This record gives sequence, structure tokens and C-alpha cells, in this order.
Amino acid sequence: MNDLGDHPVNEGKGGLDSTRIAEVKAWLVSQFESVGKDVPEFEYTPRSISHLHSLATISQAKTQAAGIVASDLRQKAMEYRSQAARIREILQSVGLAQEGLPPNAVTSVQVVANVANLLNIRDTEMSSFLVAMADISLRKSGVEEKRANAQKESKLLLDYTRKAIARLTYLKRTLGQLEDDVVTCEGQMNHWKTNLTIMLSKERQYLLQYSNYKALLNRVGYTSDISHGELVEMDEHRKELEKKTKPIMDTLRSYQDLPPDKALAALAIEEKRRQYAAAEKYLEEVLHSALATSE
Repeated sequence: MNDLGDHPVNEGKGGLDSTRIAEVKAWLVSQFESVGKDVPEFEYTPRSISHLHSLATISQAKTQAAGIVASDLRQKAMEYRSQAARIREILQSVGLAQEGLPPNAVTSVQVVANVANLLNIRDTEMSSFLVAMADISLRKSGVEEKRANAQKESKLLLDYTRKAIARLTYLKRTLGQLEDDVVTCEGQMNHWKTNLTIMLSKERQYLLQYSNYKALLNRVGYTSDISHGELVEMDEHRKELEKKTKPIMDTLRSYQDLPPDKALAALAIEEKRRQYAAAEKYLEEVLHSALATSE
């Protein structure tokens, strides 16, 4: 118990340190003498004196409390012995001494005493036994109720555990199926990606063709304002003109079989040319009028 980090106590500074040192020394001597040993030498420092004084105060308080309890227990033991002697004298006076009782009676009395000790009752009266048994019954009922609740909770937990295991098995099976479908899905995705690339190429091609067709329609004077009905009407005019020009063309073709007469042939050809030019002019006028109406 040598504390090298502290300084020795100066006993001349005041009576408090000297008193504490004297109390500590007296307590150490009493404790070591009780086990037949001498007090070891050590350096008295403020820290060690304070710690030992606290221990001495606690030890003395506990020793005093233990002495009081021991004195009370000895007093109770003396009272129990005197009461036992008095009860023994009473039993002997009525002929119920333990030595005079048959072995069965002694055994029964010992059983009753053991039961009383087990039930933690101070006497062997019937009312005490009944109260103790009732208390045990109540505690038994409480324990049975708690056990029933515990079994119910255990059953619920077991049910939840089974459901969780079933759900886990289902999830594992689903995960396995998804992992098996990954390869198929990847192949399908690659196929779709290839088709998408082709469709993008086709889209660019179609857009280019659309631009070309649009430019071509703009060059020929077609606009989006021309409706289907107007186109049908223009087609009907074209058919009428074809009907009008067809006899002329047939007549011109028939002239190829005539004998060569330059004057008559020239007059006929010139007439047909005028008719053909008039028909073309009429067709152009109809087309321009249709376009002007649509604008």
C-alpha cells in the first residue's frame, strides 16, 4: 500500500489528520489481530489515509449492524429454546412427549413440520395451511395462465416462422426463375436492339424519301390544300379529254392508209393539229382553274 506519488502526512498541521491516523491505525490493528497477523508497514499519505478512513467507517458501520442483527437473532434463539422447553414440558405433562409417541406419529409430525416449512408458515394450524395452500393455488393459476400465454405466443411465433419460411422459399424459387429468364430476356433485348437499329435506318430512309417526294410535288405545283375530291374531278376532266382526243388520234392513224395527196393530207393534218392543240389548251385551263380554286 505504498503510494510513491504522494507526500507523507504532516501530523503537526492539525488535530484532524492525527485523529484520522489514530482511527485508521486502531482499525487496522483490530482487523489484522482478528486473523492473527501483524499490520504491514507502509507510508501514510493523505490519499491512503482518506481511503482507509472511508473503509474503516464503512466496516465499523457494517460490523455494528451485524452485531445488532446477531444480538437480535441470539435473543430470538433464546426465546425459541425457552418456548420449546415449555412446550416440551407441556407435552410431557399430558403424555405426548416425543419419546413416548409411536414412530408413525413422530413421522407424521415431522411431515407436518416439513410441509409448514415448505409453505413458509409459522404454525401448523389448519387456517394457516389453508391460507398457504390458497396462496399456492393462486400462484399456480398465475403460472398456468402465464404458461398458456407463453404457449399461445409460441404458437403464433411458430406460425409466423412457418409463413416466413414459406415466403422465403417462394422468393428463392422466384429469384431462381428470374435468374433463368435473364439469358432469354437478354437475347430478346439484343434482338429488339438490332430491330431498333434497322427501324432507325428505315426511318431515316423514309424521311429522306418523304423529303424528295415533297420537293417533287412542290415542283409540279401540288400542295397539301388539294383535296381528294379535286383530284377526282381533275381525273374526270382528263378522261373526257382523252375521249375527245382519241377519235382525232384514230383519224390521224387512218390517214396513214390513204394514197399520198399532199394538199389534202396537209389540210387534214393541220385541222387535227388545231383540234389537238385546242384540247390541250382546254385541259391546261381546267388544271389551272382547279389549282387556283384550291389556293
